[in-house]
Amino acid sequence: MNGETAWALYETRLRRVSAYIHGHLDEELDMETLADIACMSSYHWHRIYRAIYGETLAGTVKRLRLHRAAGDLVNTVLSVDSIAKRSGYPNLQSFNRIFKSVYGMPPARYRKEGSHTIFEPERQGRITAMFDVTLRTIPSIPLIGVAHSGSYMEIGRAFETLFGTLYARGQARPEMQMIGVYLDDPDIVPAEKLRSYACVTAGDETPADEPLERRSVAGGEYAVLRHKGPYADMYKAYQWLYAEWLPVSGRQLRDALMFEKYLNNPREVPPTELLTEIYMPLQ
Repeated sequence: MNGETAWALYETRLRRVSAYIHGHLDEELDMETLADIACMSSYHWHRIYRAIYGETLAGTVKRLRLHRAAGDLVNTVLSVDSIAKRSGYPNLQSFNRIFKSVYGMPPARYRKEGSHTIFEPERQGRITAMFDVTLRTIPSIPLIGVAHSGSYMEIGRAFETLFGTLYARGQARPEMQMIGVYLDDPDIVPAEKLRSYACVTAGDETPADEPLERRSVAGGEYAVLRHKGPYADMYKAYQWLYAEWLPVSGRQLRDALMFEKYLNNPREVPPTELLTEIYMPLQ
């Protein structure tokens, strides 16, 4: 077996394990089970996974469960106890401790005081805080991406497929920037039918064999909101852009897709330090 064939085999197994993790977050995910899905011994598989993704399997499971829990706290009325159980923690105390260690405050307090609350209207019905919005004119950006169907909160599954594929094929480059392209409005399209793409910047010199696809974002002028904090808070930032910034700006929207640029990596920084730029196209 040559090197190219071996990496293709690892690529398929990486994709299979990633899909299983995302589809079974409510279940017990022990490392031996995941190694069995990869059809390799746990001794070797854990090392291959970490070499490709830069974190352990246990680290991935913990990060994804807490990411979903933060989204539940922001966007649902589920009790903290229910969210803890859904996240696989044996009791509320352990969930509180782990969540606080990552998000900086216990889950109940995060629901009331997390960074998403800065986008909520005060008593008079308007948001009085100001945010970092700049106007930029950019060229068209060529991309390579993986399609995702379903909740935007779960686009991480497509990003893992994207990066697993790029690294397994030896196509990953440090200058590649992470871009999320979102095709539908989550206020009018059911979550299970939402369409999006997990992308990186890449030109024609990078092959785009399946599951990769060539995409692009249009050039032109954009309003760019710089957001700091968990991805679970992003929905509130979009609401503020549309409801508060756009009417005051006097500008009109252009018929082009919005997109997000991720300035750091959720595997490398805590959720409270994540930096994202939201691009709104303007006429």
